[in-house]
Amino acid sequence: MPKVILISQFPLPYSQIGSWTTLYKNYLSAEHQIDYIVCAQPEYYFDNVKYSIIENDLLTKIKKRLIKNPYIGYLDALEKIMQPDEKYIIQIIDNFGIVKPLHSFLNKKGFLANSYIQFFYHGFPPYFENFYGGWFFETIDEMVLLTMDSYKVHKNTYTVLPNRFSVLHNGVDTSKFYTVSEERKFLLKEQIGDEDKIVFLWCSQDRPKKGLELLLEAWKSAFINRQDMVLWVIGCEPKAPQAGVRFLGRTANDSIPHYFQASDCYLFPTLCHEGFGMTLIEALHCGNYCIASDIGGIPEVLQQGKLGQLIANPNFTSEWVKAILDFMENPKKGPSMPNDLYTTKTWIHGINSLIKEAKIAIS
Repeated sequence: MPKVILISQFPLPYSQIGSWTTLYKNYLSAEHQIDYIVCAQPEYYFDNVKYSIIENDLLTKIKKRLIKNPYIGYLDALEKIMQPDEKYIIQIIDNFGIVKPLHSFLNKKGFLANSYIQFFYHGFPPYFENFYGGWFFETIDEMVLLTMDSYKVHKNTYTVLPNRFSVLHNGVDTSKFYTVSEERKFLLKEQIGDEDKIVFLWCSQDRPKKGLELLLEAWKSAFINRQDMVLWVIGCEPKAPQAGVRFLGRTANDSIPHYFQASDCYLFPTLCHEGFGMTLIEALHCGNYCIASDIGGIPEVLQQGKLGQLIANPNFTSEWVKAILDFMENPKKGPSMPNDLYTTKTWIHGINSLIKEAKIAIS
């Protein structure tokens, strides 16, 4: 039976916030099909999988410089576990740089014919230009994307796509992210001091492409018209005080679901081609109505507007002002989420199916 090796550029489990690292943490805590993890030293180990740790000692650093290969530690760790008479499915997540040296390593060591490379891409637009990217798609066996819309963009960008493609939507832990009663929602708002307000929420890293500055500008105009609302901002350091805005800072992971459960409307003003939008599905499962940029994989996540409102021109503050005030005039409840949509359970079933199909393909 083929063995499954996960190559991770982060130690697993990963102590910081990350969408795919959280998915794999949930997966590796359940009935998974990973045999080995190749990664840097984690704080602790999963007890139901074997590790090959990437060394970062002086010898490895010297080897990196001499042969000009920053991935030599990964390859050395792989060599410790791979056997000539075994077959392997090798999973890579978003690490485009390792593909070429990995292919050379597998070929040189005689492992290539017995290896199946699954590349998981958590972005949206194609990473390489058309003809320059030909080698990449000839090297991997399967590309796993987050949305079908991303596949369509890839298909229309590249003249030749010789490998398999699959789509696996993200999922969240619905034992943490779920809708609470109106009484519970009121109590959660009361803890912040906003029990008499309609609560809007923004939660992300504070980078220009996430659209927070644009949203704060829109909020100024909207708040002039309605003072019975508040915007909670999570994930960034406090900025200059602004009327109707609470900067709640960087929040512990265990507390984040409570903010989603307390809020009424989730704002996702991204200005980049998001692969999926993990916080969107967290908000949906917590009962929020979602207003999001019509860009990248977001329309597919919101089912072309069935699960929330899409802003056609997200770079215009006036569009966000209108959407915020429209919600205040006609508040909407979040959609009733199907039990099998965007959940950890369905993600685990999906990745196990991908591994099963890959094992059949290489057998």
